[in-house]
Amino acid sequence: MLRTLLTCSVAIFIVAPVYAQAIATELSLADQSPEASTKPAEPKAAEKPNIVFVLFDDMGWAQPPSYWDKSQLRTPNLDQLASQGMRFTDAHSASAVCTPTRYGVLTGRYPMRIGQFGVLTTWSPPIIPASRLTLPALLKQQGYATACVGKWHLGLEWEEKSQGQRSPVGAKITVGPNELGFDYFCGFTHARNIQAVIEQKEVIAHIEPVESQPLLMDKALTWLDGQTADEPFFLYFPMCPPHTPVAPAEEFIGKGGTDAVGNDPNYGDWVFQGDDMLGQIMSKLDEKGLADNTLLIVAADNGAERRAYPPLRASKRSIYEGGHRVPFVVRWPDKVTAGTTWEHTVCLNDIFGTVAELLEVELPSDAAEDSVSFLPALSGGTSSATRDATVHQSSRGDLAIRKADWKLIVHKNGRRELFNLATDARETMDQFTEYPDVANALETLLGQYIKRGRSTPGSEQQNEFDVKLPAQVDDGD
Repeated sequence: MLRTLLTCSVAIFIVAPVYAQAIATELSLADQSPEASTKPAEPKAAEKPNIVFVLFDDMGWAQPPSYWDKSQLRTPNLDQLASQGMRFTDAHSASAVCTPTRYGVLTGRYPMRIGQFGVLTTWSPPIIPASRLTLPALLKQQGYATACVGKWHLGLEWEEKSQGQRSPVGAKITVGPNELGFDYFCGFTHARNIQAVIEQKEVIAHIEPVESQPLLMDKALTWLDGQTADEPFFLYFPMCPPHTPVAPAEEFIGKGGTDAVGNDPNYGDWVFQGDDMLGQIMSKLDEKGLADNTLLIVAADNGAERRAYPPLRASKRSIYEGGHRVPFVVRWPDKVTAGTTWEHTVCLNDIFGTVAELLEVELPSDAAEDSVSFLPALSGGTSSATRDATVHQSSRGDLAIRKADWKLIVHKNGRRELFNLATDARETMDQFTEYPDVANALETLLGQYIKRGRSTPGSEQQNEFDVKLPAQVDDGD
C-alpha cells in the first residue's frame, strides 16, 4: 500500500524554531495610528524567491544543540542551517498549541480573534473561511505553485462524518486546503488521525504511524521534483515529529541522542528523523539547483510536550515562555548573512507580512492584521526591533503581551503577573506590584489591540470572538 501512494509532488519551504535571550531596554507604549501605503510595481518572476516553510511539531526551544549547547538530542541539519543563515533567539508561535498557531501562520492574525484557544479534531469544520486572504492564496496570486504536505489541523468540511477519530478510506472533503490557496495537499487531519492519508480531497489509505512520515516525505520530494526555476513555488511542510505518536522508522533507531528531560527511549530518534526530513528537503533543493533562490524557514508550532528546558519556564500549552518560544531559523543565500543572530522578538504570524513586503504587495486592510515584516532584519537594513509588541495565548485562554523586556500575563481567572525577561527569563519574580505603571501601560496596549481588531497600522477590523480581559484578582490560579 505504501509503495502505491508515493506518486505526487509538492513545493515550498519554511522551518521555524528560534528564541531570544536578549531584549530591548526601553518601553515605548505609543499608540499606532493607521498609515497610508502605496503599491509598488510587481517584481518580475525571476526576482521572486521560492519559499519553503518547514514546521516541526512540539519542538522545544532548547532541543536543537544550536540553541542550547547542553542538549543531548541530535539535529545536525537544523544546526547546519543556523550556521548558513539567521538564527532567531526570541521567536514565538502565536499560541502554545497546534491549531491556533497554524491559524496565525496562514492568516497573519492572532487566533484569539476567533476564540481559537484549543485544538481541533478529525471532524471539526474549517476555522479559516475561503473569503479570507491566506499566505498560500497571496502567493498563488503572485504566480507561485503552492503545496502543503503534512499535518493540517485547521478543520475540514466532509461530505459525511463517521464515528471516532479515524476518517474512513474513500471519505471525501468539500472544503479544505485547496480552497485556501494550496494547489496540492497530502497529509492528515491531526496526530490522532495520522493513519488516515488524505490526498487532495479524499482519504486514499490507512497506514501505520511508522509509515506516515516516510510517505509524506516522499510526496514532498516528488512535488519538488516537479518544480523548475521558471516558476516560483511555496512548500509548507508541517511534519509530525516530535509530536506523538513517537514512531521513528527503523533506520533512525538508536541514532537520535538522549531524551534527558522526558526519558522516552525513542523520542530522540523521532526528533532525529524529523531533522533528517529537513535535511532531505535541503538536499533536494541543492540537487535541483534551487537552493540559492529559496527562502527556507524552519520553526516549531509551540513548546515541547511535557518537557521544560532551561532557562525557560513550563512547556507546551503554557502562557509562560516554554509554551510558545520556539526555534526559528531562516536561510536565504546571498540575502541573509550566514551565521547571524537576531535577538529581537518575532512571531510566526510575521511570515505573512514578510512575504508581502518581499514581493512588494500591498495587503488589503482585512488581511494579516497581526503580521509584522521582519524583512529589514533579514536584509541587514536595521538592528532595531521590527515589531512593537507581541500577544501570546495559552490553550486555556490566558493572554500575555510582550513589549521590549516586559511581559504582562493576564490569566483567565483574572490574576496578573509581570516579568522582566531581560533579568528573569525563568519568570520566577513577579513584579506586578512593584511596577504598576508598566503593567497598566501594557494592559492598555493589549486592550487597544483587541478593540481595534488589529495590532498593525490600518483601519479597524472586527473580531469574530468577543475577547474580554477578566477583572483583576489578587491571587489564585
